[in-house]
Amino acid sequence: MISTNVTGAAAYAAIQSGLTKGVDPPTASDDSFSAVLQGAMSGLTDLGRKADAKSTQALSGGGNLTDVVMAVSKAEMALQTTVAVRDKVISAYQEIMRMAV
Repeated sequence: MISTNVTGAAAYAAIQSGLTKGVDPPTASDDSFSAVLQGAMSGLTDLGRKADAKSTQALSGGGNLTDVVMAVSKAEMALQTTVAVRDKVISAYQEIMRMAV
């Protein structure tokens, strides 16, 4: 196993900056939930593509193994965060549906 000196907080901050990098933040007129969700999903897709590109580059003999591991780790953490948010949204929806009217 490869050991790095990245703390959990530093990794989270790196992922958050990676999620928003290259994605314009929603403006005041475009602050709907769907716009925020679309921006987050776009960032997640970009992280996945970067991880794939780094992996392909390493397999072809170029690139740095540390860069590959960091890119894959960022994509994995972003995906785990997305799944956790999805689970919370579904849980909240189910709770609302159980409410007596």
